Amino acid sequence: MENSFNKRKQEILEFNTAMEELNLRKKYAPQVPKEIPDDLIVKCPGCARLILKDNYILDHKVCPYCNHHGRLTSKERIIDVLDLGYEELFTTIKENYLDFPDYENKLEKAKKDTGEDESVMCVLGKINGISVCVGVMDSFFMMGSMGSVCGERITKLIEYATEKNLPLILFTTSGGARMQEGVISLFQMAKTSQALARFKEKGLYIAVLTDPTTGGVSASFASLADITIAEPNALIGFAGKRVIERTIKETLPKEFQTAEFLLEKGYLDMISDRKDLKNTLSTLLKLHNYK
Repeated sequence: MENSFNKRKQEILEFNTAMEELNLRKKYAPQVPKEIPDDLIVKCPGCARLILKDNYILDHKVCPYCNHHGRLTSKERIIDVLDLGYEELFTTIKENYLDFPDYENKLEKAKKDTGEDESVMCVLGKINGISVCVGVMDSFFMMGSMGSVCGERITKLIEYATEKNLPLILFTTSGGARMQEGVISLFQMAKTSQALARFKEKGLYIAVLTDPTTGGVSASFASLADITIAEPNALIGFAGKRVIERTIKETLPKEFQTAEFLLEKGYLDMISDRKDLKNTLSTLLKLHNYK
């Protein structure tokens, strides 16, 4: 009996010794850091808090902490608002390059980086079953600047909506007219505005202003809608705040040129969270007898 006990005691001692050696090896073994994918999390541009990328996308790129509405590409916006199955229009309208240094290279880089061929996509689709013409600007393509192709596509879309008696919705985001095209880009302001004047004699035009909507776009078709909606805290204005302050030699309010400030002053009809926008648009269309 005693021999069995001593044998068992020896086995336990050997086992404990082996475990101590193993733990020492683990303690002093080189630690290899685990690889974390670069795109696993994103930082909110508003509050700088970290968000799981998958959750951020599922929440329409809206921060769950501060409600900051991140910028969407034109395709993301279309998927977010339209029903499945849409037709892209006017894709054959191309750029006539002007003799501005390096302009062609900048265009090619923007096309490669975004996978788009211009700063606007025009589509025919449906919102909760209601047929509609939609134009969506893309801030990732040369900051959504409006050149001759952008202006021509929007004008064609307005004319198409007029011909087919369909409602028109334009999502705007832009740094303004495209400087590389000079006065030709400024012509687009008058061209789109004139097309809208004809359309509005019988059709409904809704503008959705997103961050940022500035320059020549804000001074033309973005400001001519029957109903003007904006996303929360979107920057909307013509000239920059600092330029205006230097011109009038006064300090402007901190909230100047935000969607909330413009709603208070009567420039906007409403502000809509992105998650509610599709239903808001379909409700407005139904109220105006579109089915």
